[in-house]
Amino acid sequence: MGLKAVHFGGGNIGRGFVAEKLHLAGYEVVFVDVMDSIIDQLQKTKEYTVTEIGGEGEKVNKITNYRAINSKTHEADVIEEISTADLVTCAVGPNILKFIAPVIGKAIDKRTAPKPLAVIACENAIGATDTLAGFIKDSKNTPQGRLDSIHERASFANSAIDRIVPGQDPNAGLNIKIESFYEWVVDKNPFAKEGHPEISAIKWVDDLNPYIERKLFTVNTGHAAAAYYGYARGKRTIHDALQDPEINKNVYECLSETSHLIVKKHGIAVDEQKAYVEKIVKRISNPYLEDVVERVGRAPLRKLSRKERFVGPASQLVESGDKVDALLGAIEQTFAFLDVKDDEESAELSKILKSTEAKDVVGKVCGLEESHPLFSKIVPIVEKVQKSKK
Repeated sequence: MGLKAVHFGGGNIGRGFVAEKLHLAGYEVVFVDVMDSIIDQLQKTKEYTVTEIGGEGEKVNKITNYRAINSKTHEADVIEEISTADLVTCAVGPNILKFIAPVIGKAIDKRTAPKPLAVIACENAIGATDTLAGFIKDSKNTPQGRLDSIHERASFANSAIDRIVPGQDPNAGLNIKIESFYEWVVDKNPFAKEGHPEISAIKWVDDLNPYIERKLFTVNTGHAAAAYYGYARGKRTIHDALQDPEINKNVYECLSETSHLIVKKHGIAVDEQKAYVEKIVKRISNPYLEDVVERVGRAPLRKLSRKERFVGPASQLVESGDKVDALLGAIEQTFAFLDVKDDEESAELSKILKSTEAKDVVGKVCGLEESHPLFSKIVPIVEKVQKSKK
């Protein structure tokens, strides 16, 4: 019997990154989603293409050997597939993990295979697999009498993923255009006993934290800063934004601050981090990606949260008395990303700013306590944005 992976999320990252690499590693991929349109397309289409875009041109991979199940209408089928799978992955968004946990929990409890199921969440969030595991182990999803032995049925490993998926042609169907560069790093420690899955695209490491923070505080910080400054100046794409000397300077200043943290905290060499920054700015500047600022900037509430790309590094830097001026500038631009078409969070942020005092906004949106040294630096920013929007 061949290798089988069950993947939650039939979106761009799911089809264009995770499923692509699993397919190339010899896995049959079973897509699980609640979106009727995606599942219907996957069920009716026997193959789709992933076009990788890089400086050296384009490379097309044809993806086959997959199936698709709608978990909204066929939960029992999903449980059966997971109970006999080798691997479960997901790319659904951090806020959706709690909704996929019940069906995964039921399937893990049903497993009788001698080797534990490998569970790897592929989300843009720190410790996403830990978060998913926490929901799975909740008494609502796993009988408490079975928790002591759950390690015999499942191994949970955190990961860090990095690949830019630009906006897609609305007429492309299942086909995806994606940058050729990628990084998929996974903690190998949970698989010490049984051995980790054989997936050549994954870099297996002993300590994931440096990779997670370096990626989040360089790629995501730089990408989002370019988007928010670009949106404020009427730029269409990230490439357009970074051609503006002032925006370019703002982005590099943000990455200078986060680099200081990364070098100091994780012992990464200054020259290595500098080269990484240059590589990232070159990647996100790629004109062929056609990366629209509204797409990159969407979900500002999540991006302003405590452990995310701006407040996360800024809170750590300010605790040790380091400079955070550039990050504060990016935070201001993020708070000003309001009422953007097709972005529910930007509309919600607008409502919060109109109805809530600045101090309460900082507590609610950024997750900072009033006693934290960053709190008093963000309050005036919120007040300024509130005043400008009146």
